[in-house]
Amino acid sequence: MSTRYFGQPIKRNEDPRLLVGQATFTDDVHLPGMLHAAFVRSNYAHATIKQIDTQAARAMPGVVAIFTAEDLGDYWKPGPLLVPPPPVKHLVFNPRMQVPLAKHKICHAGEAFAVVLAETRYQAEDAAEQVFLEVEMLPAVVDIETALAPEAPLIHAGLAQNLNAHVVQEKGDYARARRQADVVIERKFYYDRGTAAAMENRGIVVNWDRRDQELTIWDTTQAPIAIRNGLAAMLGLSEQQVRVIAPFIGGGFGPKIMMFYPEEVVLPWAAIKLNRPIKWIEDRQENFYATTQERGQVHSAEIALTRKGKVLGIKDLFIHDAGAYAPYGLTVALNSQCTLLGQYDVPNYYSEFHSVFTNKPIVTPYRGAGRQHGVFVMERLLDVAARELGIDRVEIRKRNLITPNKFPYNNEIIYQDFAPLVYDSGNYLPALERAAAMIDYDRFLREEQPRLRAEGKRVGLGIVTYVEGTGIGPYEGARVTVEASGRVSVATGIGTQGQGHYTSFAQIVAEQLGVDVRNVRVVTGDTAQFYWGAGTFASRGAVVAGNAVHAAAVAVRNKILKFASEELDADESELELVDGSVRIADAPLRSIRLGELAQRANPLRGAVKPGTEPGLEATDYFGPERGATASGVHAMIVEVDPETMMIEIKRYVVVHDCGSVINPMILEGQIHGGVAQGIGNAFYEQLVFDPNGQLMNASFMDYLLPTSDTVPHIETDHVETPSPLNPLGIKGAGEAGAIPVGPLFAQALEDALNIPGLEIREIPLSPSRLYELVSQLEP
Repeated sequence: MSTRYFGQPIKRNEDPRLLVGQATFTDDVHLPGMLHAAFVRSNYAHATIKQIDTQAARAMPGVVAIFTAEDLGDYWKPGPLLVPPPPVKHLVFNPRMQVPLAKHKICHAGEAFAVVLAETRYQAEDAAEQVFLEVEMLPAVVDIETALAPEAPLIHAGLAQNLNAHVVQEKGDYARARRQADVVIERKFYYDRGTAAAMENRGIVVNWDRRDQELTIWDTTQAPIAIRNGLAAMLGLSEQQVRVIAPFIGGGFGPKIMMFYPEEVVLPWAAIKLNRPIKWIEDRQENFYATTQERGQVHSAEIALTRKGKVLGIKDLFIHDAGAYAPYGLTVALNSQCTLLGQYDVPNYYSEFHSVFTNKPIVTPYRGAGRQHGVFVMERLLDVAARELGIDRVEIRKRNLITPNKFPYNNEIIYQDFAPLVYDSGNYLPALERAAAMIDYDRFLREEQPRLRAEGKRVGLGIVTYVEGTGIGPYEGARVTVEASGRVSVATGIGTQGQGHYTSFAQIVAEQLGVDVRNVRVVTGDTAQFYWGAGTFASRGAVVAGNAVHAAAVAVRNKILKFASEELDADESELELVDGSVRIADAPLRSIRLGELAQRANPLRGAVKPGTEPGLEATDYFGPERGATASGVHAMIVEVDPETMMIEIKRYVVVHDCGSVINPMILEGQIHGGVAQGIGNAFYEQLVFDPNGQLMNASFMDYLLPTSDTVPHIETDHVETPSPLNPLGIKGAGEAGAIPVGPLFAQALEDALNIPGLEIREIPLSPSRLYELVSQLEP
């Protein structure tokens, strides 16, 4: 019998290279004659450029060239709009995209206005300090609640106000639901900015081969094919002349899907102009300014309920911070709008948002991509409602869950894939009950918490739910090949940033072809290996690319069976694929190795039947009808030191439903990583800007990150409701760990402190901020 690989906790194929330092990252690429780039960035958040003085810098040792926007000529253009607005009635949308180098105006601190190219990185950095910018200072727009005020300074010419977009979506009739409600609760919620803080910053190496007229780019991107296509168009090259390689990447998390960063636009142009390879590696301080960020929103929300806790409707008005430019369209704000309703059957919903420009770095999706905000609002409203109605926290959630018979469940609100958000499948009650049982919810509240409080300890419990739209289109593709050696190669267009694709894709193929998973070689993120694809984002890699790999593997399996039936003179139904061979099931000694079969399928001499395809190879594609909806429940027990407001997470439980599981071990790793980032987002990480748009904590000395001593042991369990939208039945899981942690912390900390009137309505928190909130309640 063939070994089963799908669903097994197989160790990752890629880890040996990573653990011994043999994996290639962008900064590992060294080319003869390579120049090094340093971008000169503005210290001001909002200013008109008067003059850029490069004279002193040009005279410094090792400097080869310095370019400003004027030097780019006609190549200088604003970047493309990556995601157009959705088909929502009466939508207002004002696109403004980033530029390669600032030309007339600075719109956020850290915006690049020049680039220095020198023989060494040290020389480039030294010369960059001698490039001087003369400006006329302008007042900065920082506070999103005043960005649309009549007196607010205008960031972009041609706009009457700093409005990026205005979107209204609704289902049912919230006004009528409000009139019929027994209780209406209104609250204002704040969700501030953070940064992804990937272990590896962004980087790019560019090489122009003038003789072959070929451009090769190593890039820390999550979308190599889109980068290739875009740069080819900008540079007037054929796509076949441009090769983009996304090697191993030390964390993507969303900001590396952004296109096109100024560095990605300027350096290929400069490499062609100078006919020299160029490298740029972002330093950590640059990362705080030059890489996109996320999270800033303010919500004014209300919930209408019956006395028994049944939700009749939700109204949510919010402001979304787009930053200085908005190349990624409305993805983040739409995700907030759609995801707010969560696992709950809410018949009436009114949601309206304004996306505003500010003099802060660009906002694009970061792990969770707006879902955190919606989940925070809904879960906090339910917590307040439970308290005011005297209903248990878990019970009020149970009373409002969507029941299994209602799937597929149409939320009616347009999602980021431009179609109404439809939950494909789910069974939410068992996951909630399982999480409550794992955290020992009833016994903790009944026995443990009273005992600990009697000992003077402040210990509390939180439990929240969430949904995650995953696996959106448009499509991905894959090619599967059985080689003459008997090994199998797989190529796909998506990039990988640590998700375990090299293993999970190999498991899918090994399951179909009956080969050892270690004999399947997977190549991702190289446009020379696979031509078509969209990229790695929105928890779609396993769902979309995984099903494309499956389709190609099935096609190869069918070829193997067809060809082997002729070679072995047996019916296809009599054959099985086992241990790298195809054999007759009832006569296993009659077999042929897949490598030998591959050689016979590719004859070097002789005639073949008309229509015969050489080799054991197939390319196939998968595009879902719509996204698959994952879901889950997080629960936590936390202890708070009332004097310092430092916390200790005693237990952390995750029960997740991502459909059929390819590799449970990889899935747990994804969840653990997401929870770690969620903890940082909830209690440690916050970007602080002053009124002039200056970032006050642009270093790890001041920007707090969760560390190994603060991230707890995470207990996980899974329920499975396979997705009907793809053959493998899988849903995404890349962002689930991070999404609900904010409201989980807020609920658990309120419960632990047990202070009348304490209501946490903001994220991120910190020990100092928690101390301030408590102090405001003390006489």
